[in-house]
Amino acid sequence: MEFPDPKINEYAEAFTSAEPVLLAELNRETWSKVIMPRMLSGHIQGRMLSSISKMSRPKRILEIGTYTGYSALCLAEGLTQEGVLHTIDINEELEAMIRKYFSRSEYSEKLVLHIGNAVEIVDSLNEKWDLVFIDADKENYSNYFDLVIDKMNPGGLIIADNVLWSGKVLDEENKMDKETMALHEFNRKVQNDQRVENVLFPIRDGLMIAIVK
Repeated sequence: MEFPDPKINEYAEAFTSAEPVLLAELNRETWSKVIMPRMLSGHIQGRMLSSISKMSRPKRILEIGTYTGYSALCLAEGLTQEGVLHTIDINEELEAMIRKYFSRSEYSEKLVLHIGNAVEIVDSLNEKWDLVFIDADKENYSNYFDLVIDKMNPGGLIIADNVLWSGKVLDEENKMDKETMALHEFNRKVQNDQRVENVLFPIRDGLMIAIVK
């Protein structure tokens, strides 16, 4: 299943604010050098993440799943003057690339990169979060939600990417693979959690946005 129709996507990009120059360069390098470049948030989703961050003006952002750093740079655009973004990825092979782009960003002093196991690192961070972006291993989405929900400030946002999983979440449950089932269970978990209000946006591969009460 294609998300969305390519011509609609082209139209949407044409009427979306342009990528900042640094992000456009990172976009190109990711597609030319890194395995599975579709994991990149990209232009439209990146501008949406930037807009959400600018509207909410977070002091503390947590990102679980850095990839090449594109979404972190988008989210950093909305940080308050004293704000900090912590981002975690397990793939040490991408660290040099991430740090190269972080160092060139005007937000470089606000970005903290952690390489390692996200479950362990999140648990060790003594912070209260205003915005959390989950875009890592799909089978742990529910675990990540449980790790952060009690560390959220009231009105904070939890955003999870890929929650439609190329439409596989529409399969009958007995036909779902492990990753699809994990995402389906995550969506159901958020929907039934009385501590949040949520909406699932069919943007790109699906964004779940939950507002903590």
